[in-house]
Amino acid sequence: MSALIEFKGFNKFFGEQQVLNGIDLQVNTGEVIVILGPSGCGKSTLLRCLNGLEVAHSGSLNFAGRELLDKGTDWREVRQQIGMVFQSYHLFPHMKVLDNLLLGPLKVQKRDRREARDQAEALLARVGLSDKRDAFPRQLSGGQQQRIAIVRSLCMNPQVMLFDEVTAALDPEMVKEVLEVIQGLAREGMTLLIVTHEMAFARAVADRIVFMDGGRIIEQNPPEIFFTNPQTARAQQFLEKFSYVAALPQTTQIKELEPL
Repeated sequence: MSALIEFKGFNKFFGEQQVLNGIDLQVNTGEVIVILGPSGCGKSTLLRCLNGLEVAHSGSLNFAGRELLDKGTDWREVRQQIGMVFQSYHLFPHMKVLDNLLLGPLKVQKRDRREARDQAEALLARVGLSDKRDAFPRQLSGGQQQRIAIVRSLCMNPQVMLFDEVTAALDPEMVKEVLEVIQGLAREGMTLLIVTHEMAFARAVADRIVFMDGGRIIEQNPPEIFFTNPQTARAQQFLEKFSYVAALPQTTQIKELEPL
């Protein structure tokens, strides 16, 4: 089976600084990849390159059988298949929640309004925010806004979802409600690439941990191997800062969401 996503010899520079160095990574359909590493190691840049927000300098990036680094790539079309959620919610403040959700399906995908609205309302119900459909973003908590941002991406029916430190800007009590939504997507079999510093969550949700340092992939392993028996000294040094994770059970107590 061919990989859904494949980086080969992938390099990215900011000026003279090389921030991604010879990245080789395959992601299969339905796989949950959690990317860990110290700040500045290239984790977020890797996701941004996959979504076309950063331009690569050399190598290959293949998605669903297409070479994305070709000059003729229509990134607007690709981004409909690769949803991305950031630290900041980027909701339009002058639009109600439902209008934020419908903007992409109606304006970009030209879908039927009733069909798109039914999907949006079903997704709102799934994340427990049906009562917020007519609210403005300023009336929502940070955790609620981040869940709306996730729903907005899901309304485009992507094949892959990218999550870039989506809980970093949230108060601790709001983190769990967002992680529950992501864990629900993982259980439904959606392909996910997640950058996070939530170690317990990473261990619970990942099929594979990709550990980066200095723009390179240093180690790739299932989470139980990575967290209990890291294969590189650098990964072991990194994990020493999160030693409490090794004492956690294999799965954290994150509520399972019902599929649509």
